[in-house]
Amino acid sequence: MYAQKIETLPPPPGVISSLRAGFEAVSSHVILIVMPLILDLFLWLGPRLSVSEILSPVYQMFFDQVRKGMTSPEEARQMVIFQDLFNEGLQHYNLASLISRLQTFPIGIPSLMAKTMPVDTPLGVNNATQVATPLGMSGYVFLLMLFGWVLGALYYRWVSGTTLKGRNAYIGISYAIFQTLLLSALWLLFMFMVSIPLTLLLALLSLFSAALASIFLFILVLVLFLLIVPFFFMPHGIFVRKQNALRSVFSSFRMVRYTFPSSALFVLCIFILTTGLNFLWSVPSGDSWMTLIGITGHAFITTALLSASFVYYHDMSGWLHVVVEALQKKIPLLPGGDR
Repeated sequence: MYAQKIETLPPPPGVISSLRAGFEAVSSHVILIVMPLILDLFLWLGPRLSVSEILSPVYQMFFDQVRKGMTSPEEARQMVIFQDLFNEGLQHYNLASLISRLQTFPIGIPSLMAKTMPVDTPLGVNNATQVATPLGMSGYVFLLMLFGWVLGALYYRWVSGTTLKGRNAYIGISYAIFQTLLLSALWLLFMFMVSIPLTLLLALLSLFSAALASIFLFILVLVLFLLIVPFFFMPHGIFVRKQNALRSVFSSFRMVRYTFPSSALFVLCIFILTTGLNFLWSVPSGDSWMTLIGITGHAFITTALLSASFVYYHDMSGWLHVVVEALQKKIPLLPGGDR
């Protein structure tokens, strides 16, 4: 009886069908790519905020202390190379990239320029405005991330509402912004509470045994890999099911608990498509107008994949509700879903 009941359950939503639905939704509403497109244009051609004059002396002291403990000339040479690369990255770093989802995870606007941070543009060298004081830097960090969260809430609301129109209405703007800020604050608190003790533990293990530290690091990476999937769907309950931030997090873990193979495959497809195509979009140099093609392609693909994730979450949540209800009531379902 139980085996028969399992066989008659409706099939779960497909990964490919969700991806196709997302691309079709954005193809029909190309205007959805405007927000990531404008953000990348701003980070590419707009003014840069640099913090190199504030952070360079701090990291210089750090590298000097590290080199004092080195006895091997080869280690010292490798450290010099690493320091040069780090300083170059610090010179290119644009504090305005804090607006992008790269910095405002789990909700934000995707950006290609936040990853590449070109200095040369078709209009010439992108002049940087130096942030003068640590207090000013702290203020910029807070305001830029807050602005990024608000824009991310509007972007997610726009994409989810347009994608699921007819199946689910738009959530309120103020509700979307408030729950986004709450979820982001919870995420930062979680990262702060977890990263500090884990870092200290890893450092302590390294003092006793490098092998033991490597084993611990491997286990940590494995756990993080398993948590990537529920982390990915954390915001979706807010925009798809109008849940609050906490309930959205719990709903994500609950859904992934029962659908991990399919959900993991979906997230893997998102990762492969995003990472692979980012290499393609990044081929043109920053001083070429061809970069505009990469920016446009990146905006379209990332918006389509976000749209697909809303379709997948909506359909998978509905399917899971039907299946759990059927299993609880022990009522067999027909292949079409009818009792």
